[in-house]
Amino acid sequence: MAFKEVKIEDLAFNPFTKIGKEWMLITAGDENAHNTMTASWGALGEMWGKHVATVYIRPQRYTKEFVDQKDTFTISFYSEDYRQALNICGTKSGKDCEKEKEAGLTPYYVDGTTAFEEADMIFVCKKQYHQEMKPECFDETENDGKWYLGKDYHIMYMAEITKVLVKE
Repeated sequence: MAFKEVKIEDLAFNPFTKIGKEWMLITAGDENAHNTMTASWGALGEMWGKHVATVYIRPQRYTKEFVDQKDTFTISFYSEDYRQALNICGTKSGKDCEKEKEAGLTPYYVDGTTAFEEADMIFVCKKQYHQEMKPECFDETENDGKWYLGKDYHIMYMAEITKVLVKE
């Protein structure tokens, strides 16, 4: 599958729909080893004069190990035809099965990291900042009890979007 690079300023989509409703895959690692996970929490915007994506990963997720090991990762978006693949990538661990095979995804290696050929759009991201979410920092204290019953607070990763690829 062929991708072409486009300017981020030329994109037109609703990030709330793209991330929250359609979901995305966060993928890290290279040709030797990589892993992916489905995410529906994230943000796109500007920080430190750069276009950035912010993703949130719980500490027990296998993909976190790969994100922590490298400077880059991808976030990628898919058509509704891949909803079942995203369900698999969100409910199964790459530690326990060959998740991407089960999901029918084909690795696509780009700039030292991994995405998938089935994506409609890929953001190559370079980590800029990360921090564990802390319960004492919640302004809405009910979020702690609602979202973190296991006290497994997300790690927030903010990354510069260095490349945008769209399916040709």
